[in-house]
Formats: sequence, C-alpha cells, structure tokens
Amino acid sequence: MSGSAAQHGLVLGVDSGGSGIRVALASAGEGDGGGPPSARDPARASWVRTSAEPAVTGARGIDARSLLGQVLPAARDLLRAAGAERCEAVCVGASGMSTLGADLRAVLPGALREALGARRLALASDAVTAYAGALGQRPGAVVAAGTGIVALGTDLSPAGGWRRADGWGHLLGDCGSGAWIGRAGLEAALRAHDGRAGGSAALLERLEAAFGPAAGLPGHLYPRADRPAVLASFAPEVARCAATDAVAAGILRSAARHIAEAAAAVFPHAPEDLATEPAAHQVALTGGLFGIGEPLLAPVRRELHEQLPDARPTVAAGGPLDGALCVAAALLTDTLLLPADGSLLQVVC
Repeated sequence: MSGSAAQHGLVLGVDSGGSGIRVALASAGEGDGGGPPSARDPARASWVRTSAEPAVTGARGIDARSLLGQVLPAARDLLRAAGAERCEAVCVGASGMSTLGADLRAVLPGALREALGARRLALASDAVTAYAGALGQRPGAVVAAGTGIVALGTDLSPAGGWRRADGWGHLLGDCGSGAWIGRAGLEAALRAHDGRAGGSAALLERLEAAFGPAAGLPGHLYPRADRPAVLASFAPEVARCAATDAVAAGILRSAARHIAEAAAAVFPHAPEDLATEPAAHQVALTGGLFGIGEPLLAPVRRELHEQLPDARPTVAAGGPLDGALCVAAALLTDTLLLPADGSLLQVVC
C-alpha cells in the first residue's frame, strides 16, 4: 500500500447506467458509518469524472471491456489528482448487474485489482447503490424512479436480506415510472383525438407540440430502440397539465398509488414482539422522475401516509454514485451492514 493511500484510505465509486458512466474518488474517512461520503459536494467536483457514453450491452450482457475502457482512464486521472498510486476499495454499481452482469463478475475483479491495486471490491445493482446513496446503511425502503422504477428495502438482517419490487420494464411493469406516466398521457391524448371517453384535449395539444400530428405517433414511436425514454419524455407534459386538466391529474394520482404500493411491498416492518419503533424505518424517494415536482410529489406523500403510516419519509441524502462510495468505504473499514446478495450486492473480496 502506498503511503498516500494508507493515509487517505481512498475508495472509488462507479455508477453505470443508460445515460452514461460516472466515477468518483473519496476518502473512506468521509463516511460516518451511516451516510455516504458525498460525491455531490460542489467543492469536490474535481473528484468526479463523467461520461455520457453508456457501457455496451452485447450477447454476454454488459460488456466488461467497454466499461473498463471508460472507468480505468477516469480512475487513473482521479488518483493522479489526489497524489495517490492506488485506491483501496471499489464498488461498481450498474444498471442490469443482476441480470446482465455475468461478464462484469468474470472480468472486473482481476482487472480492477491489477490496474488500480484495489484489495476490496463489491459489484452491485444500481438499485442497491441508489438505496445506499439515499439512506446509507440504515433500514428502510427506497423507491428509485426515472424512466423505469424499482423499490428496494431491507431490515439489514441476513435473514431478511433485500426485498425488491417492480423494475420489470415498461412492457411488464415499471408502474408509476416516467415511461408509465408518459404512455398513459399519450393514450389519453389519442383518446381525445379519436373522440373516445377518457381523453384529454390538453394532452393532445402537448402531444402534437412534441411529436407532430397524432396520427403519426405510432410510426415515430414503435421503431425506436429507446421507446421507454421517448415515453418518459412526455411525463413532464402530463405534470404541466395536471393543475388544470382532470385526466392528467388522475394519471399522476394513479402513478402515486403505484409508487407507494412498491414502497409498501418492500418496507421492513418490525416484528410485533420487538420493542422497536416502526417509525425508525425510513422511506426515501430518489431519481429523476421526482424532479417534475409537486404535481407528483403531493399525491405520492398522501399515498405513502395512507399505505405506510408507520414509515418516516425522508429526503434522499444522495444518489447512486454516493451509494457506490458508501459501499466502497464500508468495505475498506469492515463496516458493511447492507446484506450481501448473489445478484444485488456481491462482495468479491
């Protein structure tokens, strides 16, 4: 171990998703054992590298070489800036890790150990890093919502492990997500175009402003490989209409119900015979979908209160990159409380 690395206990976090790859370096000492070392502090902007190019997905799932091709140059640059030769622990959080991560699990441990000197490594689903970024290492539930949606919860016990709900994609689930809201809004617009019940003239106007004539929407949408993202791009339009359009407001109320149902499905309740305040368990919302603001957040808060009256809603402390740093720091300091899992959170060494 180099003197610099020994002094600072440097850890590396990686967040790989559909919108690109982010890499951050931090000192393990910045974490408090519960919350993550922050990658969001503006004073630490020089400790983060971002690429808008996502890792390639091929026949073997997420291609490890394409991921390493972006992560390793960024990591070396960050280490040079920190005056260090190596980092001690790494956590890679990746969208699709649980189902498309076979190549990552086969290649990353050896490659990261050789290139960066890392002696501790964890491979995680982005749902886990979203959880760790939002709540740190505390029991509770997190709903991560953007184009898609997934809920994850844990009581931190090995027996309880992780509970996961939804995340099934826009054809089979992702209920309440950006793609779900956008699709519902476009359907209501097309109902208005046809003169069917349940239509929204306001949403039809928004559809035509965004995509052109309504009759051309199927030809624009169906051939696209990024259909979920195109659908999700209409969710903010639904939110803009909600204040004056009952159909749009109803779509957001339905989305809020789905979001709260996902949180309730994974929320860890204290056993009845345990003298523990259930309210000690927190529920947090994270992800870009909630950036559309009060038109969605207000009904979500109401639904959470109704479905999870014992939960304590809390503001997410950070995002998936913060969560990756949290896990890496806990690995290095032997304080990892989050449950290890073969597909969601694998501690390799």
